[in-house]
Amino acid sequence: MSTPDAPRRTSLTRRQVIALGGGAFVLALTPALLRRRSHLVTRSIPVMGTIAEVVIVHDDRDEAERAIDLAFERLRWVDSAMSRFMPSSDVGRVNAGAGRDAVPVGAETARVVAEAVRWAEATDGLFDPGLARLMDVWDVSNRHEPPPALVYTRFAGRHLYRAITVDRFQGHPVIRLDSPEAAIDLGSIAKGYSVDLAIDALKAVGIRHAVVNNGGDLYAMGRSERGDKWQVGVRSPKDPSRIDQMLELEDEAVATSGDYFQGFEYHHRRYHHIMDPALAEPRVTPEHSISIRAGTCMTADAAATATFGIERTVADRLLQKVAPDARIVSTL
Repeated sequence: MSTPDAPRRTSLTRRQVIALGGGAFVLALTPALLRRRSHLVTRSIPVMGTIAEVVIVHDDRDEAERAIDLAFERLRWVDSAMSRFMPSSDVGRVNAGAGRDAVPVGAETARVVAEAVRWAEATDGLFDPGLARLMDVWDVSNRHEPPPALVYTRFAGRHLYRAITVDRFQGHPVIRLDSPEAAIDLGSIAKGYSVDLAIDALKAVGIRHAVVNNGGDLYAMGRSERGDKWQVGVRSPKDPSRIDQMLELEDEAVATSGDYFQGFEYHHRRYHHIMDPALAEPRVTPEHSISIRAGTCMTADAAATATFGIERTVADRLLQKVAPDARIVSTL
């Protein structure tokens, strides 16, 4: 359920919402903001299997538009380097070489994979970036019923993240997969990292007030045009036209993981994209989503996946151990 201090549900209207983000969040503003001298510049693109949006408050509209171009370049770059669906990406090449030699990768890819493995080790495999082949078996975006149990149970409890080694060879980062069953999926951490890179690109050209939202992974920098904190609404899992909670953010990230983004219904059960590595099937949970605040979007992204569907006190202890700056702000 939502946190005790969460406000009552609110219907979204065109007057209340200027920018509609992809995934779990909406950015709520008021028409009065548009009467100020600063420009509110917004643009969105499809990337990484979702819709990404950048919102900038700046005095010069042309400068803001150029800054958005730079932010989008970073999002696209992360997709090209870390998508498991692109054979030419770093991750695609590593997965193709599973069980054979180490594969040279970029420094950023090595960093994100190493961080994913750190989360896996800290959670004893509750978060496992080595399960891409299991994700392919379930393929929840295209299936209408579960695959045969014999096809997926062979992955249960395998701790395939242990097959991932991030190393260096002749001064360059390399990644090796020691098992042909292992394959890397960074879907629970790379989107957050892409948001962090986009924010860095905006800062580098002098932007100080902006929001980058990549399909449920969001960072709010500075303040809104009115001068107060950014107002970010968490969509209702049951009715995306409503918001179940409003968050106030300033120089902070928030990410949501939930069972309603990708999946299908079968025999009154929801089958979604967040796997339970112990069972090699979608995690069963009474909640539909969890939202995490943190200092970086990569941390919030990984934390939301790692804690989705586990008991609150266990989740709080896990965050305290792995990411002390992260905290749960809602479960819906």
